[in-house]
Amino acid sequence: MIPSVAQSRAARTLHEIYTSGRPLAYIRSSEELRIGRLLASLGLPLWTWSLTAGLQTAGAEPIPGTTDPRAALDFLIAHPHPAIFHLKDFHEPLRDSPAVRRRLRDVESACFDRQKFTVITSPVRAIPDELDRSLVFVELRPPDEVELAAFLHDEHPTTPPALLSQFARALKGLTLDEARYALRRALALQPTLSPASLPALLEEKRLLVNRSGVIEFLSTPTNVNEIGGLEGLKKWLFERQRLFELRDEVNSEIVPKGVLLMGIPGCGKSLSVKAIASCFGLPLYRMDMNAIFSGRHGKPEVVFAETCRMMEEMAPAVLWFDEIENAVSTQTVGGESGRMFGFFLTWMQEKTRGLFVAATANRIDVLPAELLRKGRFDEVFFVDLPLDEERLDIFRIHLERRGVPVDGLDLPQLTQFTAGWSGAEVEQCVVSAITKAKLADRPLNLQDLITTAVSIVSLSRTMKEQISHIRAWAFERAVRASPPPSRASKPLL
Repeated sequence: MIPSVAQSRAARTLHEIYTSGRPLAYIRSSEELRIGRLLASLGLPLWTWSLTAGLQTAGAEPIPGTTDPRAALDFLIAHPHPAIFHLKDFHEPLRDSPAVRRRLRDVESACFDRQKFTVITSPVRAIPDELDRSLVFVELRPPDEVELAAFLHDEHPTTPPALLSQFARALKGLTLDEARYALRRALALQPTLSPASLPALLEEKRLLVNRSGVIEFLSTPTNVNEIGGLEGLKKWLFERQRLFELRDEVNSEIVPKGVLLMGIPGCGKSLSVKAIASCFGLPLYRMDMNAIFSGRHGKPEVVFAETCRMMEEMAPAVLWFDEIENAVSTQTVGGESGRMFGFFLTWMQEKTRGLFVAATANRIDVLPAELLRKGRFDEVFFVDLPLDEERLDIFRIHLERRGVPVDGLDLPQLTQFTAGWSGAEVEQCVVSAITKAKLADRPLNLQDLITTAVSIVSLSRTMKEQISHIRAWAFERAVRASPPPSRASKPLL
Protein backbone atom coordinates (compact mmCIF):
# COMPACT_ATOMS: atom_id res chain seq x y z
CA MET A 1 0.00 0.00 0.00
CA ILE A 2 1.34 3.44 -0.94
CA PRO A 3 1.51 5.85 2.02
CA SER A 4 -0.80 8.84 1.70
CA VAL A 5 0.37 12.43 1.64
CA ALA A 6 -1.46 12.96 4.96
CA GLN A 7 1.12 10.73 6.63
CA SER A 8 4.07 12.79 5.47
CA ARG A 9 6.06 15.07 7.75
CA ALA A 10 4.89 18.27 6.02
CA ALA A 11 1.20 17.31 5.96
CA ARG A 12 1.38 16.25 9.59
CA THR A 13 2.84 19.65 10.54
CA LEU A 14 0.10 21.57 8.72
CA HIS A 15 -2.60 19.33 10.19
CA GLU A 16 -1.30 19.98 13.72
CA ILE A 17 -1.33 23.75 13.12
CA TYR A 18 -4.87 23.61 11.76
CA THR A 19 -6.25 21.43 14.56
CA SER A 20 -4.61 23.71 17.16
CA GLY A 21 -7.00 26.44 16.05
CA ARG A 22 -4.37 28.88 14.75
CA PRO A 23 -6.16 30.87 12.01
CA LEU A 24 -3.01 32.38 10.44
CA ALA A 25 0.13 30.67 9.15
CA TYR A 26 3.12 31.89 7.13
CA ILE A 27 5.01 29.24 5.13
CA ARG A 28 8.37 30.06 3.64
CA SER A 29 8.71 28.06 0.44
CA SER A 30 8.72 28.50 -3.33
CA GLU A 31 6.82 25.22 -3.87
CA GLU A 32 3.32 26.61 -4.41
CA LEU A 33 1.98 23.49 -6.13
CA ARG A 34 3.24 21.29 -3.31
CA ILE A 35 1.69 23.55 -0.67
CA GLY A 36 -1.60 23.49 -2.54
CA ARG A 37 -1.43 19.69 -2.57
CA LEU A 38 -0.75 19.59 1.16
CA LEU A 39 -3.50 22.07 2.01
CA ALA A 40 -6.00 20.13 -0.09
CA SER A 41 -5.24 17.05 2.01
CA LEU A 42 -6.72 18.78 5.07
CA GLY A 43 -10.18 18.10 3.68
CA LEU A 44 -11.66 21.62 3.50
CA PRO A 45 -12.58 23.70 0.43
CA LEU A 46 -9.43 25.41 -0.81
CA TRP A 47 -9.32 28.99 -2.10
CA THR A 48 -6.21 30.51 -3.67
CA TRP A 49 -5.24 34.15 -4.10
CA SER A 50 -2.64 35.82 -6.28
CA LEU A 51 -2.09 39.42 -7.23
CA THR A 52 -2.80 38.61 -10.89
CA ALA A 53 -5.89 36.40 -10.55
CA GLY A 54 -7.50 37.31 -7.23
CA LEU A 55 -9.43 34.79 -5.13
CA GLN A 56 -10.76 31.63 -6.73
CA THR A 57 -11.59 28.07 -5.88
CA ALA A 58 -10.88 25.00 -8.00
CA GLY A 59 -12.84 24.96 -11.26
CA ALA A 60 -14.46 28.37 -10.69
CA GLU A 61 -13.91 31.85 -12.05
CA PRO A 62 -12.02 34.36 -9.86
CA ILE A 63 -14.12 36.58 -7.61
CA PRO A 64 -14.30 40.02 -9.29
CA GLY A 65 -12.38 42.77 -7.54
CA THR A 66 -10.35 40.46 -5.30
CA THR A 67 -7.02 41.16 -6.96
CA ASP A 68 -6.94 44.01 -4.46
CA PRO A 69 -5.39 42.54 -1.25
CA ARG A 70 -7.72 44.49 1.04
CA ALA A 71 -10.80 43.32 -0.90
CA ALA A 72 -9.54 39.73 -0.73
CA LEU A 73 -9.29 39.92 3.08
CA ASP A 74 -12.78 41.46 3.25
CA PHE A 75 -14.14 38.50 1.28
CA LEU A 76 -12.28 36.08 3.51
CA ILE A 77 -13.78 37.58 6.68
CA ALA A 78 -17.28 37.59 5.23
CA HIS A 79 -17.11 34.03 3.88
CA PRO A 80 -19.68 32.05 5.92
CA HIS A 81 -18.32 28.50 5.56
CA PRO A 82 -15.21 26.61 6.75
CA ALA A 83 -12.40 26.89 4.20
CA ILE A 84 -8.66 27.21 3.67
CA PHE A 85 -7.35 30.37 1.99
CA HIS A 86 -3.95 30.12 0.32
CA LEU A 87 -2.50 33.63 -0.24
CA LYS A 88 0.47 33.51 -2.60
CA ASP A 89 3.27 36.08 -2.21
CA PHE A 90 1.11 38.07 0.19
CA HIS A 91 4.24 39.42 1.89
CA GLU A 92 4.36 42.21 -0.70
CA PRO A 93 1.05 43.88 0.26
CA LEU A 94 1.80 43.22 3.93
CA ARG A 95 5.03 45.17 3.61
CA ASP A 96 3.59 48.06 1.61
CA SER A 97 0.15 48.66 3.16
CA PRO A 98 -0.67 49.50 6.81
CA ALA A 99 -4.35 48.94 6.01
CA VAL A 100 -3.65 45.39 4.81
CA ARG A 101 -1.64 44.66 7.93
CA ARG A 102 -4.47 45.93 10.11
CA ARG A 103 -7.07 43.96 8.13
CA LEU A 104 -5.06 40.74 8.48
CA ARG A 105 -5.16 41.20 12.25
CA ASP A 106 -8.93 41.47 11.86
CA VAL A 107 -8.84 38.17 9.98
CA GLU A 108 -7.23 36.52 12.97
CA SER A 109 -10.07 37.47 15.32
CA ALA A 110 -12.84 36.93 12.73
CA CYS A 111 -11.68 33.42 11.79
CA PHE A 112 -10.86 32.18 15.28
CA ASP A 113 -12.73 28.90 16.04
CA ARG A 114 -14.64 29.11 12.75
CA GLN A 115 -12.60 26.50 10.83
CA LYS A 116 -11.22 29.13 8.50
CA PHE A 117 -7.49 28.74 7.98
CA THR A 118 -5.44 31.42 6.17
CA VAL A 119 -2.00 30.44 4.85
CA ILE A 120 0.46 32.96 3.41
CA THR A 121 3.24 31.48 1.28
CA SER A 122 6.39 33.19 0.02
CA PRO A 123 9.98 32.26 -0.90
CA VAL A 124 11.18 34.88 1.61
CA ARG A 125 10.41 35.61 5.24
CA ALA A 126 8.91 39.12 5.49
CA ILE A 127 6.65 39.28 8.55
CA PRO A 128 5.87 42.77 9.90
CA ASP A 129 6.59 43.31 13.59
CA GLU A 130 2.94 43.89 14.47
CA LEU A 131 2.01 40.47 13.02
CA ASP A 132 4.93 38.48 14.35
CA ARG A 133 2.98 37.04 17.30
CA SER A 134 -0.21 36.53 15.29
CA LEU A 135 1.27 34.25 12.64
CA VAL A 136 2.75 30.80 13.10
CA PHE A 137 5.86 30.60 10.91
CA VAL A 138 6.79 27.37 9.11
CA GLU A 139 10.01 26.76 7.18
CA LEU A 140 8.84 24.09 4.74
CA ARG A 141 11.50 21.40 4.54
CA PRO A 142 12.03 19.28 1.42
CA PRO A 143 9.64 16.33 1.07
CA ASP A 144 10.42 13.20 3.06
CA GLU A 145 10.36 9.63 1.73
CA VAL A 146 6.63 9.24 2.44
CA GLU A 147 5.69 12.33 0.48
CA LEU A 148 8.06 11.51 -2.37
CA ALA A 149 6.76 7.95 -2.63
CA ALA A 150 3.16 9.17 -2.74
CA PHE A 151 4.09 11.76 -5.37
CA LEU A 152 5.91 9.19 -7.52
CA HIS A 153 2.92 6.85 -7.22
CA ASP A 154 0.58 9.60 -8.47
CA GLU A 155 2.92 10.31 -11.37
CA HIS A 156 3.46 6.64 -12.28
CA PRO A 157 0.83 4.43 -10.56
CA THR A 158 2.05 1.12 -12.03
CA THR A 159 5.42 1.23 -10.27
CA PRO A 160 5.82 -1.43 -7.53
CA PRO A 161 5.84 -0.01 -3.96
CA ALA A 162 9.32 -1.40 -3.19
CA LEU A 163 10.74 0.40 -6.22
CA LEU A 164 8.94 3.62 -5.26
CA SER A 165 10.58 3.51 -1.84
CA GLN A 166 13.99 3.04 -3.44
CA PHE A 167 13.43 5.97 -5.81
CA ALA A 168 12.10 8.15 -2.97
CA ARG A 169 15.28 7.57 -0.97
CA ALA A 170 17.38 8.44 -4.02
CA LEU A 171 15.47 11.72 -4.57
CA LYS A 172 15.59 12.97 -0.98
CA GLY A 173 16.66 16.59 -0.77
CA LEU A 174 14.90 17.61 -4.00
CA THR A 175 11.66 19.55 -4.30
CA LEU A 176 8.65 17.84 -5.86
CA ASP A 177 9.16 19.85 -9.05
CA GLU A 178 12.79 18.74 -9.24
CA ALA A 179 11.74 15.15 -8.52
CA ARG A 180 9.26 15.40 -11.40
CA TYR A 181 12.03 16.49 -13.78
CA ALA A 182 14.22 13.62 -12.62
CA LEU A 183 11.36 11.16 -13.14
CA ARG A 184 10.68 12.43 -16.65
CA ARG A 185 14.40 12.16 -17.45
CA ALA A 186 14.29 8.50 -16.46
CA LEU A 187 11.07 7.85 -18.41
CA ALA A 188 12.56 9.48 -21.50
CA LEU A 189 15.19 6.72 -21.56
CA GLN A 190 12.69 3.89 -21.03
CA PRO A 191 8.89 4.01 -20.76
CA THR A 192 8.64 1.96 -17.54
CA LEU A 193 10.42 2.46 -14.25
CA SER A 194 12.80 -0.27 -13.15
CA PRO A 195 16.05 -0.54 -11.14
CA ALA A 196 17.81 0.43 -14.37
CA SER A 197 16.12 3.86 -14.11
CA LEU A 198 18.00 4.75 -10.93
CA PRO A 199 21.17 6.09 -12.66
CA ALA A 200 19.05 8.54 -14.67
CA LEU A 201 17.38 9.77 -11.48
CA LEU A 202 20.74 10.21 -9.78
CA GLU A 203 22.20 12.03 -12.79
CA GLU A 204 19.39 14.59 -12.65
CA LYS A 205 19.99 14.91 -8.92
CA ARG A 206 23.71 15.43 -9.56
CA LEU A 207 22.97 18.30 -11.93
CA LEU A 208 20.54 19.92 -9.52
CA VAL A 209 22.78 19.58 -6.48
CA ASN A 210 25.96 20.70 -8.24
CA ARG A 211 24.35 23.94 -9.40
CA SER A 212 24.63 25.26 -5.84
CA GLY A 213 28.38 25.64 -6.32
CA VAL A 214 28.96 24.51 -2.74
CA ILE A 215 28.00 20.82 -2.80
CA GLU A 216 29.28 18.36 -5.39
CA PHE A 217 27.53 15.04 -5.96
CA LEU A 218 30.12 12.36 -6.74
CA SER A 219 28.57 9.55 -8.73
CA THR A 220 31.69 7.42 -9.44
CA PRO A 221 31.71 4.50 -6.98
CA THR A 222 34.92 3.03 -5.55
CA ASN A 223 34.90 -0.51 -4.24
CA VAL A 224 36.74 -1.23 -1.00
CA ASN A 225 38.75 -3.88 -2.88
CA GLU A 226 40.19 -1.11 -5.07
CA ILE A 227 42.16 0.19 -2.09
CA GLY A 228 45.54 -1.38 -1.38
CA GLY A 229 46.26 -2.02 2.29
CA LEU A 230 44.54 -0.04 5.08
CA GLU A 231 43.22 -3.28 6.56
CA GLY A 232 42.51 -1.64 9.91
CA LEU A 233 40.22 0.93 8.31
CA LYS A 234 38.52 -1.72 6.14
CA LYS A 235 37.84 -3.92 9.17
CA TRP A 236 36.32 -0.98 11.03
CA LEU A 237 34.06 -0.15 8.06
CA PHE A 238 32.78 -3.71 7.65
CA GLU A 239 32.00 -3.88 11.37
CA ARG A 240 30.01 -0.60 11.23
CA GLN A 241 28.24 -1.38 7.97
CA ARG A 242 25.62 -3.54 9.69
CA LEU A 243 25.05 -0.97 12.42
CA PHE A 244 24.44 1.72 9.81
CA GLU A 245 21.91 -0.47 8.02
CA LEU A 246 20.05 -0.86 11.34
CA ARG A 247 20.21 2.87 12.14
CA ASP A 248 16.43 3.21 12.52
CA GLU A 249 16.20 0.24 14.87
CA VAL A 250 19.14 0.72 17.26
CA ASN A 251 20.00 3.41 19.80
CA SER A 252 21.22 6.60 18.15
CA GLU A 253 24.36 6.54 20.30
CA ILE A 254 25.76 3.52 18.46
CA VAL A 255 24.76 4.54 14.94
CA PRO A 256 28.00 5.42 13.04
CA LYS A 257 28.12 9.18 12.49
CA GLY A 258 31.55 9.99 11.11
CA VAL A 259 35.24 9.30 10.69
CA LEU A 260 38.30 11.55 10.36
CA LEU A 261 41.12 10.39 8.07
CA MET A 262 44.36 12.27 8.49
CA GLY A 263 47.88 11.65 7.37
CA ILE A 264 50.40 11.92 4.58
CA PRO A 265 49.28 13.25 1.16
CA GLY A 266 48.81 10.70 -1.61
CA CYS A 267 48.19 7.70 0.65
CA GLY A 268 44.54 7.03 -0.13
CA LYS A 269 42.43 9.25 2.14
CA SER A 270 40.18 10.56 -0.65
CA LEU A 271 39.88 7.11 -2.21
CA SER A 272 38.90 5.71 1.19
CA VAL A 273 36.06 8.23 1.53
CA LYS A 274 34.65 7.09 -1.82
CA ALA A 275 34.96 3.49 -0.65
CA ILE A 276 33.05 4.33 2.55
CA ALA A 277 30.09 5.52 0.48
CA SER A 278 30.26 2.34 -1.62
CA CYS A 279 30.56 0.11 1.47
CA PHE A 280 27.53 1.72 3.13
CA GLY A 281 25.62 1.84 -0.17
CA LEU A 282 25.09 5.62 0.09
CA PRO A 283 25.41 8.61 -2.26
CA LEU A 284 28.52 10.75 -1.70
CA TYR A 285 28.54 14.56 -1.51
CA ARG A 286 31.63 16.76 -1.16
CA MET A 287 31.39 20.17 0.48
CA ASP A 288 33.62 22.79 -1.16
CA MET A 289 34.82 24.97 1.73
CA ASN A 290 36.77 27.22 -0.64
CA ALA A 291 33.52 28.08 -2.44
CA ILE A 292 31.84 28.84 0.89
CA PHE A 293 34.66 31.13 2.06
CA SER A 294 34.79 32.89 -1.32
CA GLY A 295 31.62 34.82 -0.49
CA ARG A 296 30.18 34.26 -3.98
CA HIS A 297 27.15 32.47 -2.56
CA GLY A 298 26.48 34.79 0.38
CA LYS A 299 27.74 35.22 3.89
CA PRO A 300 30.00 32.19 4.58
CA GLU A 301 28.61 31.31 8.00
CA VAL A 302 25.02 31.46 6.71
CA VAL A 303 25.82 29.42 3.59
CA PHE A 304 27.70 26.85 5.67
CA ALA A 305 24.83 26.41 8.14
CA GLU A 306 22.21 26.20 5.39
CA THR A 307 24.30 23.66 3.46
CA CYS A 308 24.75 21.44 6.52
CA ARG A 309 21.00 21.51 7.16
CA MET A 310 20.29 20.82 3.49
CA MET A 311 22.51 17.76 3.69
CA GLU A 312 20.45 16.45 6.60
CA GLU A 313 17.47 16.46 4.24
CA MET A 314 19.42 14.23 1.85
CA ALA A 315 20.23 11.59 4.48
CA PRO A 316 21.05 8.78 4.29
CA ALA A 317 24.24 9.95 2.62
CA VAL A 318 27.98 10.44 3.13
CA LEU A 319 29.15 14.06 3.40
CA TRP A 320 32.84 14.59 2.65
CA PHE A 321 34.78 17.53 4.11
CA ASP A 322 37.99 17.51 2.08
CA GLU A 323 41.06 19.13 3.71
CA ILE A 324 38.98 20.14 6.69
CA GLU A 325 41.96 21.95 8.24
CA ASN A 326 41.38 24.78 5.72
CA ALA A 327 38.04 25.50 7.40
CA VAL A 328 38.63 24.35 10.97
CA SER A 329 42.06 24.96 12.51
CA THR A 330 43.74 26.27 15.64
CA GLN A 331 43.72 29.70 13.96
CA THR A 332 39.88 29.59 13.97
CA VAL A 333 39.50 31.55 17.16
CA GLY A 334 37.09 34.39 16.57
CA GLY A 335 34.84 36.29 14.24
CA GLU A 336 32.95 34.59 11.45
CA SER A 337 35.30 31.58 11.27
CA GLY A 338 34.96 31.05 15.00
CA ARG A 339 31.16 31.06 14.75
CA MET A 340 31.32 28.55 11.89
CA PHE A 341 33.57 26.32 13.97
CA GLY A 342 31.19 26.53 16.93
CA PHE A 343 28.22 25.69 14.72
CA PHE A 344 30.10 22.77 13.18
CA LEU A 345 30.94 21.24 16.57
CA THR A 346 27.32 21.49 17.73
CA TRP A 347 25.99 20.21 14.44
CA MET A 348 28.29 17.18 14.54
CA GLN A 349 26.76 16.26 17.89
CA GLU A 350 23.12 16.83 16.93
CA LYS A 351 22.85 16.08 13.20
CA THR A 352 20.31 13.54 12.01
CA ARG A 353 21.15 9.87 12.08
CA GLY A 354 21.88 8.54 8.62
CA LEU A 355 24.20 11.38 7.60
CA PHE A 356 27.74 10.01 7.84
CA VAL A 357 30.49 12.65 7.87
CA ALA A 358 33.87 11.72 6.39
CA ALA A 359 36.60 14.33 6.85
CA THR A 360 40.15 14.26 5.48
CA ALA A 361 43.14 16.32 6.60
CA ASN A 362 46.81 16.63 5.65
CA ARG A 363 48.05 19.29 8.09
CA ILE A 364 46.81 17.43 11.11
CA ASP A 365 48.81 19.39 13.68
CA VAL A 366 46.64 22.50 13.10
CA LEU A 367 43.38 20.72 13.96
CA PRO A 368 41.92 21.95 17.27
CA ALA A 369 41.53 19.55 20.17
CA GLU A 370 37.77 20.18 20.27
CA LEU A 371 37.43 18.52 16.87
CA LEU A 372 39.50 15.47 17.77
CA ARG A 373 37.91 14.58 21.09
CA LYS A 374 35.77 11.46 21.30
CA GLY A 375 32.17 12.07 20.36
CA ARG A 376 32.75 14.30 17.34
CA PHE A 377 33.86 11.39 15.14
CA ASP A 378 33.49 7.68 15.82
CA GLU A 379 37.17 7.19 15.08
CA VAL A 380 40.24 9.16 14.00
CA PHE A 381 42.49 7.19 11.62
CA PHE A 382 46.07 7.98 10.66
CA VAL A 383 46.89 6.98 7.08
CA ASP A 384 50.64 6.38 6.87
CA LEU A 385 52.91 5.51 3.96
CA PRO A 386 52.05 2.00 2.72
CA LEU A 387 54.09 -0.99 3.91
CA ASP A 388 55.93 -3.32 1.52
CA GLU A 389 52.97 -5.71 1.16
CA GLU A 390 50.57 -2.79 0.73
CA ARG A 391 52.68 -1.21 -2.01
CA LEU A 392 52.70 -4.50 -3.92
CA ASP A 393 48.91 -4.68 -3.52
CA ILE A 394 48.64 -1.13 -4.90
CA PHE A 395 50.87 -2.06 -7.84
CA ARG A 396 48.58 -5.04 -8.64
CA ILE A 397 45.43 -2.90 -8.42
CA HIS A 398 46.73 -0.20 -10.78
CA LEU A 399 48.19 -2.66 -13.27
CA GLU A 400 45.00 -4.76 -13.43
CA ARG A 401 42.85 -1.62 -13.69
CA ARG A 402 44.81 -0.76 -16.86
CA GLY A 403 44.55 -4.24 -18.33
CA VAL A 404 48.13 -5.34 -17.61
CA PRO A 405 48.41 -9.00 -16.46
CA VAL A 406 50.51 -9.32 -13.32
CA ASP A 407 51.08 -13.10 -13.38
CA GLY A 408 54.30 -12.79 -15.38
CA LEU A 409 55.73 -9.90 -13.33
CA ASP A 410 57.95 -10.53 -10.30
CA LEU A 411 56.49 -7.60 -8.38
CA PRO A 412 58.25 -8.31 -5.03
CA GLN A 413 61.46 -7.08 -6.68
CA LEU A 414 59.96 -3.60 -6.68
CA THR A 415 59.91 -3.30 -2.88
CA GLN A 416 63.62 -2.40 -2.65
CA PHE A 417 63.17 0.44 -5.16
CA THR A 418 59.94 1.86 -3.70
CA ALA A 419 60.59 2.07 0.06
CA GLY A 420 58.82 5.10 1.53
CA TRP A 421 56.55 5.61 -1.47
CA SER A 422 52.96 6.82 -1.26
CA GLY A 423 50.11 5.18 -3.17
CA ALA A 424 49.99 8.14 -5.57
CA GLU A 425 53.65 7.62 -6.43
CA VAL A 426 52.99 3.93 -7.13
CA GLU A 427 50.20 4.89 -9.50
CA GLN A 428 52.38 7.43 -11.28
CA CYS A 429 55.11 4.81 -11.66
CA VAL A 430 52.63 2.43 -13.30
CA VAL A 431 51.30 5.14 -15.65
CA SER A 432 54.81 6.25 -16.68
CA ALA A 433 55.99 2.67 -17.26
CA ILE A 434 52.93 1.83 -19.37
CA THR A 435 53.48 5.02 -21.39
CA LYS A 436 57.11 4.07 -21.98
CA ALA A 437 56.15 0.57 -23.17
CA LYS A 438 53.41 1.95 -25.40
CA LEU A 439 55.80 4.36 -27.09
CA ALA A 440 58.13 1.42 -27.77
CA ASP A 441 55.14 -0.55 -29.14
CA ARG A 442 55.64 -3.55 -26.85
CA PRO A 443 54.05 -5.05 -23.73
CA LEU A 444 55.01 -3.75 -20.32
CA ASN A 445 57.74 -5.68 -18.50
CA LEU A 446 59.21 -5.54 -15.01
CA GLN A 447 62.28 -3.60 -16.18
CA ASP A 448 60.02 -0.73 -17.31
CA LEU A 449 58.66 -0.48 -13.75
CA ILE A 450 62.13 -0.70 -12.17
CA THR A 451 63.63 1.90 -14.51
CA THR A 452 60.77 4.29 -13.80
CA ALA A 453 60.93 3.63 -10.06
CA VAL A 454 64.64 4.46 -9.90
CA SER A 455 64.03 7.88 -11.47
CA ILE A 456 61.29 8.91 -8.98
CA VAL A 457 62.24 10.87 -5.87
CA SER A 458 59.59 10.09 -3.28
CA LEU A 459 57.77 12.61 -1.11
CA SER A 460 59.12 10.87 1.99
CA ARG A 461 62.62 11.99 1.00
CA THR A 462 61.86 15.51 -0.20
CA MET A 463 59.66 16.21 2.85
CA LYS A 464 61.39 13.97 5.38
CA GLU A 465 61.15 16.43 8.30
CA GLN A 466 57.46 17.23 7.71
CA ILE A 467 56.47 13.58 7.46
CA SER A 468 58.41 12.71 10.60
CA HIS A 469 56.57 15.54 12.37
CA ILE A 470 53.18 14.26 11.15
CA ARG A 471 53.96 10.75 12.36
CA ALA A 472 55.13 11.93 15.75
CA TRP A 473 52.02 14.08 16.20
CA ALA A 474 49.65 11.25 15.26
CA PHE A 475 51.43 8.52 17.23
CA GLU A 476 49.22 8.83 20.33
CA ARG A 477 46.32 10.78 18.81
CA ALA A 478 44.96 8.44 16.16
CA VAL A 479 44.40 4.81 15.23
CA ARG A 480 46.55 3.42 12.43
CA ALA A 481 44.56 2.63 9.27
CA SER A 482 47.16 -0.07 8.50
CA PRO A 483 48.58 -2.73 10.81
CA PRO A 484 51.73 -1.68 12.72
CA PRO A 485 54.84 -2.07 10.54
CA SER A 486 57.41 -4.74 11.33
CA ARG A 487 61.07 -3.74 11.51
CA ALA A 488 61.67 -5.30 8.09
CA SER A 489 58.81 -3.51 6.33
CA LYS A 490 59.05 -0.09 7.95
CA PRO A 491 59.23 2.59 5.22
CA LEU A 492 62.62 4.20 4.86
CA LEU A 493 62.91 7.91 5.32
